[in-house]
Amino acid sequence: MTDAAVPAPSTAAIVGVGAAVVGGLCAALQTRVNGSLAEHVGSGFGAAVVSFGSGLLWLLLALACWPAARGAVGRILSGLRTRRLRWWEVLGGTAGGFYVAAQGLTAATLGVALFMVAVVAGQSTSSLLVDRIGLAPGGVRLITLGRALGPLLTVVAVGIAVSGSVGTVPSVGLAVIPFLAGAFQSWQQAMNGRVRGVAAAPGDRFAGVAAATFGNFVVGTAALAVAFGVSVLAVGPPTGSLPTQWPLDLVLYSGGLLGIVFIAIQAAVVHRIGVLLLALGMIAGQIVGALLLDVVVPGVATPGPAMFAGAALTLVAVTVPVVEARLLRRRRR
Repeated sequence: MTDAAVPAPSTAAIVGVGAAVVGGLCAALQTRVNGSLAEHVGSGFGAAVVSFGSGLLWLLLALACWPAARGAVGRILSGLRTRRLRWWEVLGGTAGGFYVAAQGLTAATLGVALFMVAVVAGQSTSSLLVDRIGLAPGGVRLITLGRALGPLLTVVAVGIAVSGSVGTVPSVGLAVIPFLAGAFQSWQQAMNGRVRGVAAAPGDRFAGVAAATFGNFVVGTAALAVAFGVSVLAVGPPTGSLPTQWPLDLVLYSGGLLGIVFIAIQAAVVHRIGVLLLALGMIAGQIVGALLLDVVVPGVATPGPAMFAGAALTLVAVTVPVVEARLLRRRRR
C-alpha cells in the first residue's frame, strides 16, 4: 500500500484538523459579518467586493513588509511562465469569491446556521471526489470505509439540521447557492495547496502560504469586481451605503481579515491531511460557530433541537476518518 493510499499520520491529522476547525470558526463569523454588510450596502456583490478587496489591501501591506513573501509571489509567476503551474491552478480565488458572494446574497435570509449546513452538504461530498481524483498536492487518497462514512454522516447531519428550518425561513430554496459554494471550496483548497507548494522555499513555509493567499485574493477580487459591474448594469447601483458608525461598524469590515485566516489555513495544511480531512475539520468549526452566533446574536432563525442534533452528528462525522487514520497507523507499525 502506498503512502498516498493511507490517511495522514495521526499526529499530523489531529493538528491539521484542529487548525481547520479554527478556520471554520472564522468562516462562520465571516458569514455573519458579510451578510450584515450586504444589508447595509444593499448589494451582495458589493459587500463581497468590499470584503475581498479589504483582505487584498491587508495582504499588499504584508507583502510590502515581508521580502520572503514577495519572493514567494515571484516563484508563483515563474511557475506560470515555466508551466510548473498551469493557469487554471491559480484560479482558486474564483471559488473563494463565489463563496463570499453567496454570504452576501443569502446569509441574511437563511441565517448563519442554515447557510453553513448548506455549505457542508456541498463541501463534504465534493471533498471526497477531489481527494480521489488526486487534485490536492498530496496526491490520490483512496476511498476507505472511514473516509466514506465521514461525509455520509455529515450529509445525514445536514438533513437533520435543515429539517427544523424548512417552513420557518423565507426562501429556503436559496440554500442551493451556498451548497454550490461549498462544493467549489474543495477545488479551491486543492488549488491553493498546489500554489503553496510552488511558492514555498525550503525552511520558509509561511511565506509560501502568504503568497498563495495573496494570489487567491487577487483572483477573487477581480472576479467579484466583474460580477459587481454586471449586477449594476442588470439591476442598477446598490440601494444602501457603506457603514460609517465608528467604531461600532468597524466589525463589518473584518470579513477580509477573517478570510485571510481561513484561506491561509487551507493552503498550509491541505498537503498534509488532504481535502477531505480539511473539509471535515472546517465543517465542524463552521457548524459550531454558526450555532453560537445564531444563539448569542439571533438572526433570521433561532436554532432548535434539530439544528443542535445535526451539529452533534457533524462533530461525530469529523472524528471518523481521524480515528481510522490512527488505527491504520498502528497497523502499519
